[in-house]
Amino acid sequence: MMMMLALGAAAVFFAFLDGWYLLRMSLTVLYARFLLPTVWDLLEEQSFHTWVLPSDLDFLLHMNNARYPREADVARCVHMTRCGLFQSVHTLGGHTVLAASCCRYRRSLRLLERFVIRTQLLGWDERAFFLEQRFVSARDGFVCAVLLVRQHVVGASPGKAVEHLCRRKVESPELPEEVLHWLKYNEASSQRLRAESDLQEKTKDQ
Repeated sequence: MMMMLALGAAAVFFAFLDGWYLLRMSLTVLYARFLLPTVWDLLEEQSFHTWVLPSDLDFLLHMNNARYPREADVARCVHMTRCGLFQSVHTLGGHTVLAASCCRYRRSLRLLERFVIRTQLLGWDERAFFLEQRFVSARDGFVCAVLLVRQHVVGASPGKAVEHLCRRKVESPELPEEVLHWLKYNEASSQRLRAESDLQEKTKDQ
């Protein structure tokens, strides 16, 4: 009876929830927190090694485009755990949430191909951390994809989290030009959507 209940619970977990992702994320973050060495330099690039599994493939037998952001999510959590940013934000009563990302694909990753996700903190502003994540083939070092991320901090501020972690005030490095262009696009898109929303509200009131 207990075996049947356990199998039923497992079936519900994997059928109605993203079971493998939740399980993998939890175990990976615990591994990073307690078994991997701490990275003391916030701006140091960190490497996350993995490979393309059969479940990652699309009909063309290369890594599904949707898998890149998911793998980046795992690597980013490991990065921010190892350097202590997650713990610092949580100590201040806050948490982080993905606010924007942009992925540029350059070459496909094939079945069982090993690759490295190189994650680097580029800087921060009053609301968010900005990171770059590169998918690098272990075979020849080619950068197969590049992901830019805006990791928003809720309930605290990035500057305060960095100050708490480093025990001193630290200024953000200057963001690369391509990131500044990307942020301008995000702001322009937000303004257009707000204008559309205001127009819809005015139309309803008429």
